[in-house]
Amino acid sequence: MFVFNLSSAFIAFFAVVGPPKVLLSFARLATTRTTRELRRLAAWSTVISALVGALMAFSADFVTTLFHISDQSLQLAGGLIFFVYAVALVFGVHLGWGTDEADEHLMSPLVDGIRELLLPYLASPLAVTAVLVASLIKDDWGWRTTVAGAYIAVVLINYVCVALLAPLMRHSHRTSLEVLSRLLGLLLAAVGVELFLNGLAGLGLHLPDGH
Repeated sequence: MFVFNLSSAFIAFFAVVGPPKVLLSFARLATTRTTRELRRLAAWSTVISALVGALMAFSADFVTTLFHISDQSLQLAGGLIFFVYAVALVFGVHLGWGTDEADEHLMSPLVDGIRELLLPYLASPLAVTAVLVASLIKDDWGWRTTVAGAYIAVVLINYVCVALLAPLMRHSHRTSLEVLSRLLGLLLAAVGVELFLNGLAGLGLHLPDGH
């Protein structure tokens, strides 16, 4: 039986909100911002994203109870979402991007940048789903702290990558990031399938042991 453990959670977080996706998002913003503005935006985005992830990790029980969602239902839905997103990654389709460049920009580059990063990074539905699913695997606060820590670790890795690569983003080619995104898509697809099967097993469906 598949066990959604810390390494699986980290892979899921890394795939849905890790450097490959975040660097692509920041690369779009780098064309109209200085290196200093980009680093400042990365710092604020890191703080907000870490707070959102920690909040979801520690409030998972409350959220599922409030909406009358069972753990198995969330696993089934999360597995399907991960799989669909992963297939899109493999084929180079980016779901959940921010607003188009033609949209109206705000007066503040910082506020405008945060708005651009809202869906792909700060409050990514995929990231929220991953945190909720991972947090509900074990019913103890130690595990939820571990999940929150894993998510925050990925967010901090994102910040370091953006801070170091900010001067190069304006001239960088996106091909290498696209290739890495597609490789991560394969891993996430496998996690999504296993998570879906885990939800079926939780509903009482007997599945043969693959080991």
